[in-house]
Amino acid sequence: MPDLTQIGMTYWAWFIAATVLAIAEILAPGIFMIWLALAAAATGVLTLLFGLAWELQLASFAVFAVAAVVIGRNYLRRHPVVSQDSGLNRRGDRLVGQQVRVIDAITDGKGRVAVGDSAWSATGPDTPAGALVRVSGVDGATLRVEPLS
Repeated sequence: MPDLTQIGMTYWAWFIAATVLAIAEILAPGIFMIWLALAAAATGVLTLLFGLAWELQLASFAVFAVAAVVIGRNYLRRHPVVSQDSGLNRRGDRLVGQQVRVIDAITDGKGRVAVGDSAWSATGPDTPAGALVRVSGVDGATLRVEPLS
């Protein structure tokens, strides 16, 4: 078996790996690679301090990676990331409160409304085509509407 310290299994290789993983997290955010970057950095520190053999380096990285992901997931579950834009990636939520025009009469609680240049399914009280209604909520891709008061 080749000696992996000869092919780059040194503390600085772990620090480089940590840097690359942190950059990957910045370029493609998802709050996952950062935990692996922390595991690589911790492995680098242990290797620097104790001169770990390559087997122990890989084992410590595996342990640190699992621990970092579990701790990170638990932390984020207790402290969720709050967006300044609560409607981000939820277009329907952004429509609540807006006035829209009924394009297919709402009959028996179902119809269609125009939102900009697109049509959305809608539910609400019976309303003739052409009437203006207000969006009161969203159920998936269906808008709940109510008559203007």
